[in-house]
Amino acid sequence: MSHIDWIKDLPVAHRGYHDMNREIWENTLSAFSRAIEAGFAIECDIQLSSDSVPMVFHDHDLQRLCNMTGEVRERTAGELRMLSIGGTKDKIPTLRQMLDLVKGQVPLVIELKGLDAEQDDGFVEAVLEVLEGYEGKVALMSFDYHLLRALKIAECPWPVGLTAEGVKPENFAAHREAMDLGLDFTSYCVAHLPNDFVSGLREKGTPVITWTVRDEIMRAQTYKYADQMTFEGFDPRQSPAIA
Repeated sequence: MSHIDWIKDLPVAHRGYHDMNREIWENTLSAFSRAIEAGFAIECDIQLSSDSVPMVFHDHDLQRLCNMTGEVRERTAGELRMLSIGGTKDKIPTLRQMLDLVKGQVPLVIELKGLDAEQDDGFVEAVLEVLEGYEGKVALMSFDYHLLRALKIAECPWPVGLTAEGVKPENFAAHREAMDLGLDFTSYCVAHLPNDFVSGLREKGTPVITWTVRDEIMRAQTYKYADQMTFEGFDPRQSPAIA
């Protein structure tokens, strides 16, 4: 198993340390700079451009973040890099731009946002190519079994984890099937804790982080039933958190 214990050490800023998209928007270089200054690990999301460049962006479409219609995957990286996020000066960054900014100063937890196995062909390879030679703590994760499997087939040198949610036995069965790929950690929905799946992982020493913690109750749930939190909307250095 890859060394992943570091993922327990620092609160993870969800899509960077943004201010709930008031002035500093999610998944922007501004949000990542703010996380670095605060000393938080960074969670971010990766979409693929039409020319197979990994872009830091959560949604599959451009409406919420760029106030435009259309799919991310229908645009080239050059086109996407010119689009303003939330009307701010921040543009959609590439994964390369984010890595050049962070430079190993804080850990990165990178989520791959997939569509389906056919449309995601080459996604994993594109991400790993950009990451090659990066000197810093990185973990990769996804909800998508086909992407997790592709990461393992590609012999990903970084820890790989399952992003997950659910409280039903069929959820847990699917999660266990994914973990059987040889995954290193799980990021689980905080509202769905505690549960047998997560408890079983922790008994085996597999790290569990939560998403997305927004108040003191969720933070308490995290540290009772998991190892670390992915948070937004408050400063975890201050206690109590603002509900």
